[in-house]
Amino acid sequence: MSLKVLILAWWSGTRLWPLSRKNYPKQFVKLKEFDNISFFEKCVARANKITDLSNIYIVTNKEYKFHCMNQSNIDEKNIIIESQAKNTLWAISLWIELWHNDDIYLILSSDHIIKDEEIFVEMINKSIYDAQNSIITFWIKPTKPHTWYWYINFNTKWNYPYKVINFKEKPDEITAIQYIDNWYYWNAWIFMFSKKIFLEEIEKNNKNYFELIKNWASKNFEQLPDLSIDYWLLEKSNNIKITPLDIYWNDLWGFEAFLEYFNENNIKNDYSNIWWENNFLIQTNNNKEVAFIWIDNLIVIDTKDALLISKKWETSKVKNILEQLKEKNKYQTDYWITVYRPWWSYTIIDEWKTFKTKRLTVLPWKKLSSQMHHHRSEHWVVVSGTAKITLNDKEILLSKWESTYIPIWTTHRLENVGKIDLHIIESQIWDYLEEDDIIRFDDIYGRC
Repeated sequence: MSLKVLILAWWSGTRLWPLSRKNYPKQFVKLKEFDNISFFEKCVARANKITDLSNIYIVTNKEYKFHCMNQSNIDEKNIIIESQAKNTLWAISLWIELWHNDDIYLILSSDHIIKDEEIFVEMINKSIYDAQNSIITFWIKPTKPHTWYWYINFNTKWNYPYKVINFKEKPDEITAIQYIDNWYYWNAWIFMFSKKIFLEEIEKNNKNYFELIKNWASKNFEQLPDLSIDYWLLEKSNNIKITPLDIYWNDLWGFEAFLEYFNENNIKNDYSNIWWENNFLIQTNNNKEVAFIWIDNLIVIDTKDALLISKKWETSKVKNILEQLKEKNKYQTDYWITVYRPWWSYTIIDEWKTFKTKRLTVLPWKKLSSQMHHHRSEHWVVVSGTAKITLNDKEILLSKWESTYIPIWTTHRLENVGKIDLHIIESQIWDYLEEDDIIRFDDIYGRC
């Protein structure tokens, strides 16, 4: 009986706008405060301490698939694509039903911060035996009466691992204080079980949904109801046991959680101030100086194309800001000024009504689609690396500081044929410069 790990990597991260965008959510963002390593990368490395890469699987969507591939060495066949987000019960069921043998399955989230990973790995390994007969969840000792986390009540009269009595969802502060006084603990949203136990508990507690899983047909995935494993299994099952994790854990649910992490780990904010120091700043544009004068208790998130300023403990209202931006069709709801593609990214440097300048970064041995534009011409200048460019039926190689011109209605393709990243400055000129002016003829990423 082997251990397989599933990493859930389709969180949209809307509570962390503008740091997180729909097409580049928080699990893939790299910040200097976290050593420029994404939370997803940290999760994969953590899972790799428990088992080898061939036993690590990722459930995500088609938009995030290439983030997963570019930020890990997970084989493409181990990346499972949901045709539509249907919450955690179906994401886990979809993966579980791929297997005919009764292995042990560990479920991890791609956006958690965990320290003391040696202890984490040790406790996972110690719980494998009990996961053959029960659903195992893991608890964290609360550090404060938090209103965002789920709480667990368990019976210490049972032998270890302790039997869960019930789960309590996101209480108010007074209730959270009562929970902590009565020795409730935080649910770390890390689960482990065998396929046999998982299906038995689904059948016992939700017979109709068990039939859907048993007669699984991915073509009907869009018709499934939106169900979480918390509500539709964990809260109903009488066969859940709990294992302690005496480690630092944070699921970074919002900017206040970032602030907690910074304070608990003595990470200092880099800003100038006069008189007041009780502010919190995250910057992705390190060339900009930010100063605070006579203001206090602010959270400031500064990116190249959006700025959020909020009172502390009010950032949950960012969802209302997003609704307003969506009504105005603002691109900042979905994209950064840097937009990520399967071949890597482009960054908008400058734009006006009749021109747009971008910096393209193409990873080694990656290539863009073969495409054509009806409303713009382009000029490419290589600033680093070696580019193979196809213009209609002609192929050319360009090195550093060399350039070429792509006329309107010309079929063209860009490819990095070197071992280092390819950087191109692209200048677009014409009367329409939006991304939907792309006619693809061939694309190795299936976007035609």
